[in-house]
Amino acid sequence: MNRRVASLLLLGAAVLWPLGASAQDYPTRPIRLIVPFPAGGPSDMFARLLGLKLTESLGQQVVIENRSGVGGVTGVDAVARSTPDGYTIGLSSAGALSIMPFMMSKMPFDWRNDLALLTLVARVPEVLVVHPALKMATLKDLVDHARANPGKLNFGTSGAGSITHMAMELLKTEAHIDLVHVPYRGAAPAVTDLLGGQVQLAAFDVPVLLPHIRSGALKALAVTSPTRAASLPEVPTTAEAGFPSVLSDNWYGLVAPAATPPGILNRIQAAATAALRADDLKAQYAKQDAVAMPTTPDEFAAFVMAEQVKWKAVVAATGVKFD
Repeated sequence: MNRRVASLLLLGAAVLWPLGASAQDYPTRPIRLIVPFPAGGPSDMFARLLGLKLTESLGQQVVIENRSGVGGVTGVDAVARSTPDGYTIGLSSAGALSIMPFMMSKMPFDWRNDLALLTLVARVPEVLVVHPALKMATLKDLVDHARANPGKLNFGTSGAGSITHMAMELLKTEAHIDLVHVPYRGAAPAVTDLLGGQVQLAAFDVPVLLPHIRSGALKALAVTSPTRAASLPEVPTTAEAGFPSVLSDNWYGLVAPAATPPGILNRIQAAATAALRADDLKAQYAKQDAVAMPTTPDEFAAFVMAEQVKWKAVVAATGVKFD
């Protein structure tokens, strides 16, 4: 080996050593996990359960930070703009990655360039509910009432462009009814107003609504999934109720800034997928009718692109836009 080649090899090793060392030593301080919706909602719940497992495996505390707004886009954008050192990661739902890009004239980030997709986290069915004051027993009752009273019923969502929004837009289109959209900054405040009667109906993740359904505070009309929810076996699917196109399972995934060193991304991804395969975490998710969904980054990216195809068509068909 001549002296020039040897010098180049040593220079390359010197350049790469800090990156390798940082990945090897990571983490040395707490990690921030940004959740793009308020505390108390489904994304917050799944993130906190995952965060506890990551704290155990990574040896540093994972701190939850709620950054809500714009159907989940604000929180995910905060992740994309954060220092790419592995100390900021985030949870994303379907809205920010698969729906809002077709509703907003200009997205603040491009997930293909600005984010590293690490793994899917969970998939969870949604359930359509109404306030009991409406005295409706079935989805057909709701549709008949809405047709007779166009523009008189309000539905709450976790924000424009969220899955909870698009589920109702699908129902409006499929059933040919006129409902008024009332967006909130997450599921928790929307459910509070739903319980108080300020809005009359909504479709949210099953775990968010299950206690209120069981207490009788809300009436479940249909599950917006291909199969019935295990915790609500008596509630029919939207297909069984006559509206097979109204399908809107929600999902959550783990993301990080795109420029984060590959070694650190691999460390986080490995820890997250191991946590999602753990029997105790799977059982905790299952109690909420959610399925833990560990994937590779490539599988996650392919899933997002398939979801974009689906929701792009729905946005085009309904004409909804985010202003």
